Parts: sequence; structure tokens; C-alpha cells
Amino acid sequence: MDVGTLVVIAVILFVILIALFSSLRIAAEYERGVVFRLGRLIALKGPGLFFIIPFGVDRLVKIDLRVITLEVPPQEVITKDNVTAKVNAVIYFQVVDARKAVVQVLNYINASSQIAQTTLRAVLGQSTLDELLAERDRINQNLQKIIDEQTEPWGIKVSVVEIKDVELPSTMQRAMAKQAEAEREKRAKIINAEGEFQASQTLANAAQVISSQQGALQLRFLQTMVEIGSEKNTTIILPLPIELIRPLIDMGRRVDGSPAPPLPDKGTKTG
Repeated sequence: MDVGTLVVIAVILFVILIALFSSLRIAAEYERGVVFRLGRLIALKGPGLFFIIPFGVDRLVKIDLRVITLEVPPQEVITKDNVTAKVNAVIYFQVVDARKAVVQVLNYINASSQIAQTTLRAVLGQSTLDELLAERDRINQNLQKIIDEQTEPWGIKVSVVEIKDVELPSTMQRAMAKQAEAEREKRAKIINAEGEFQASQTLANAAQVISSQQGALQLRFLQTMVEIGSEKNTTIILPLPIELIRPLIDMGRRVDGSPAPPLPDKGTKTG
């Protein structure tokens, strides 16, 4: 071979090598390659090593199939009871059909974000403030269902939607604080009233038991005396029944010769 032939062969080999390396593509396990051949969509490529026709014949678009976390910026919403609040959320979605994600929408991430923002304002506008604060799980499920239905034609599956934060005006925060304080005072008064009612009912039951048992009142009286006598520097004045000191009075009357006073009748009131 002459030198010219060797040069031609070397050029051909060089072009073949360039074409070979230009057609070589690698897709990770979580990626799929969407290939357009002369503008027409063909079968997906990957994962792993695959070849495409270089020099503009095939055009490759790689799509990530992993779950994407998208934070929805704060949205100013007006609730059903005319309360203005700023709400932000986060959505988790992933591409389940790579071809639709490329063909049906220009930028599926930006489109999903816009759908999430508009849906967030629409759904929260149909809920009251109390529902937004107390029924967040139900609202999250409703948001997930609506957003998933709207992104399904793009080959996107929305798995979770979570409301992160609800920012209220300062006036509304003060009003809610006053309402919570009033509710706590109401519960405290109810508990106090219930405690007093139970205590009075218990005392009434105890009084009924003492009055129905002979000697119970005297025993309670002696127990009270013991409790009072345990204190230091205590002077106790005991009112004694006339029957207990009657013998002493009779003895004194017999000494000085005066008659003993009659005992009062049980049915007669004394002044």
C-alpha cells in the first residue's frame, strides 16, 4: 500500500470511531431515554448501554424517574369565611410515563408547580379557617387527588401533597388567642362548678348517713376534738348537755336546800 491509501484508511477508521462514540449512550437505573428519530418518537432506551444514530438523525431526551420534591411558594388565599392567609405546601411526584412527559408538556416540573399553585388557592378558598387548621389531612388528600387527575395526561403521578405552614394576619392571631383563652376559662369554670357540686353532694350523703346512725354524730364530734386538740395554744370551749351535769346540780341544791330545776321537755323550745 502506498501512503495515500494508508491515510484514507486512517481517516475512515477515525470517522468510524467518532461515529461509534457519538452513538454510544448510557442511562442509569432511574433514567429512561426518549429517542426521536427524524422527529418521530421511537421506543424507550435504557437503563444501561445503548446506541443511537448520530449526526442529527436521533435526538435523545433523558427523563429522571425518581420522586421529585417540589415546594410550592407561599400563596395568598381567602378562605370561605373571608380570612386572608398565606399558605405554602410541598408535593411529591414522579414520572411514570417518560414519553408523555416529553411529548405532552413542554416542562413537566414547571407545569406541575403551576397546577399545584392554582389548585391550592382554589381548594383552600372553599374551606373555612377552622377546617384549614383542624382538617389538614382531609384537605391534603383532596389536593393530591385533584392535582394527580390534572397531571395524569402528562405521565406524572402525584403521590403526596402536604400543607407546610399557614401564616395568619396579626389581628387574626390575637383574636384566636383571646378565643382560646376564653375557652380555657370556660372549661375551668365548668370543672370548678362540677367539683363543688360533687363535694356538696358528698357532704349531703355523709350528713344523711350520720343522722341515720345513733352515736355517729358523737363519734364525729370526738374526732373533731382530737383534731383540734393536736394544735398548740388552742383553747376549746365545749357546750355540754344538761343531762351530763344534772347530778352535780342536784348535789349542790341538796346542800343549800333549794329545789332542783325541772328538765326541759324534748318537744319544748328554749329561748
